[in-house]
Order: sequence, then C-alpha cells, then structure tokens
Amino acid sequence: MRIVFLGSGDAFGSGGRFQTCMLVETTATRFLIDCGASSLIAMKRLGISPNGIETIIISHLHGDHFGGLPFLILDAQFFSKRSDPLTVAGPPGLRDRLTAATEVLFPGSSKTAHAFELRAIELEPGRPTELPGLLVTPHVVDHACGAPPFALRIEAEGRVLAYSGDTQWTDALVEAARSADLFICEAYSFDQKIKFHLDLVSLERRLDEIRPKRLILTHMGPGMLARLAEIRHETAEDGKTIEL
Repeated sequence: MRIVFLGSGDAFGSGGRFQTCMLVETTATRFLIDCGASSLIAMKRLGISPNGIETIIISHLHGDHFGGLPFLILDAQFFSKRSDPLTVAGPPGLRDRLTAATEVLFPGSSKTAHAFELRAIELEPGRPTELPGLLVTPHVVDHACGAPPFALRIEAEGRVLAYSGDTQWTDALVEAARSADLFICEAYSFDQKIKFHLDLVSLERRLDEIRPKRLILTHMGPGMLARLAEIRHETAEDGKTIEL
C-alpha cells in the first residue's frame, strides 16, 4: 500500500499547504481519502492522473474536505475525457450537498449527462461497506458540518488505515483507529482547545488506548506548524509518500 499526501493543510492554507487529500494505491485499486477544494491542482502538480482514481471517500462535508469534487468531476467530463466509473462515498447528505456545491460553482452543470458512471454512496455510521478493492467503516465523530462527520477505518490488502477526519477528542477515535497499521490524525493545535478540532496534547493522553503501529499528524494550524521542530511524532506535508 502506497499513500501520497496530496494535501495536508487546514481549511485556510496555513503554511501554504493544499487542503486535505490523500491518494492510496494498492495492487487492486487507487482511491482518494477526502478531496478538498485544491485537490485537482495538487494532483496535476504531482503529475497524477485523476482518471486513475476509482473511488473517493469523504470524511465530512466541509469545503476543505469535499469541495474539490465539482472540479474533479467536471474535469473528468470535459477535459480528461473519463470513461471508467467513479464511486464517491461519504456521509448521509452527500448527494444533495454535492449537487448544491456544483450548482453554486458552475450553474447548470449538475444536470449535464456524464460520459462515465458516477456512483454516489451514502455510508451508514458504524456499518462496514465494501467499495472497489477495500472495506470502509465510518465512525461518527464530533465536528459541526451539517451532516454526520466521520472518522474512517479502511481495510485493504490486509492493512488497516485509519483517518480521524476533523474532530475534537471523542472516544469514537479509539474504535476507529485501534491497532491500525497507520493512523492519520488531525492535530490542529498543540494544546489549545478549539471547539470541534483536536489538539496534540489531548490526542497524546489517549494514544495508549489506540496503539496505532504508525501515527502521522495532519491538518495542522499555524500554531502547530510553528512548533514542528519540537514535535516527536511523524507529520504530514504536501507530496509526502509512504509505503505500508
């Protein structure tokens, strides 16, 4: 399993980073975890073809996590000339929110017929769902976004990849990430309590319960980025590539 951090930033580009988007490649499939508004730019900068993506899994319906979908879908339709099916899976409300976002950004475009099959799947909290080449289980976390926000537990090729999404501390993170081969976790601040976001100190207090085999911090705000030199955990950055 190969993971590329296409975007590791927060909603407002702290540190000049792209918004959240991760590419995961296995021998069976290629998929994205989240697709922030800047994701298509990040993919093209790194020379990654959007047409090679089979599935996109969305953690929650904020623009820095799903706002890249209208751009990617329209690029596939009019410029990349995609023909293979694309599956987009996310929280309840995904279909309506995607249509609304597409209409706001490009009026009339949501009614355009696609040359490829676009499958939108709304995941049920706590229910494992099979997607092409993987199994995803969403866990509801604590982040106000107008729809259930998820942490994701993804199983593929005998590996477990967990992702916190955006959330303040919640015990759901223990279930979502327990003993994962990799836990990609938000650490927006170092110790400052910011509603609906996770600080590193709160995460560290509970890491013994999660016990991930590998931890990578992401979605870091200005305060965290200013303290990178003193953080003992592995951190994400745009373009970082790892193998599991």
